[in-house]
Amino acid sequence: MKDPLEILKLVPDPEIPVINIVELGIVRGAQITGENSCEVTITPTYSACPAMFTIEEDIMKIMKENGWEAKVVTKMFPIWTTDWLTDEAREKLRAYGITPPEKGADEHHIGKPKKCPRCGSEHTKQISRFGSTLCKASYQCLDCLEPFDYFKCH
Repeated sequence: MKDPLEILKLVPDPEIPVINIVELGIVRGAQITGENSCEVTITPTYSACPAMFTIEEDIMKIMKENGWEAKVVTKMFPIWTTDWLTDEAREKLRAYGITPPEKGADEHHIGKPKKCPRCGSEHTKQISRFGSTLCKASYQCLDCLEPFDYFKCH
């Protein structure tokens, strides 16, 4: 039987489908608790993240399809941070057109220019603190004039 953590890598984030929930850092662990059972621990990116119900359903479904009976446990502490994003996830976000967050605490990135994921320019401006989802802000590149989302640090 496949390792539970490897199976979970097949679950895309419903809001950003180019990255999976393991790369995103939502999955904190997958512990085998019996012959065909496991416990999957997840932490939402935001406490009110609307995608968490879908993520939990997707986890239960894919685990069952792979012969596992899964229990999903949501832990709110420690609070999820963008530092939990894998380097691979950051590159996938950039290729998808979303500027990934830099590593480190949020206050280190306030007022710092965000790099356009299309042309690489740092000549950008924030259009809105909120983008297509709560975890993103809307920006525009002042060189190529393209709008883009920035995945906010937190």
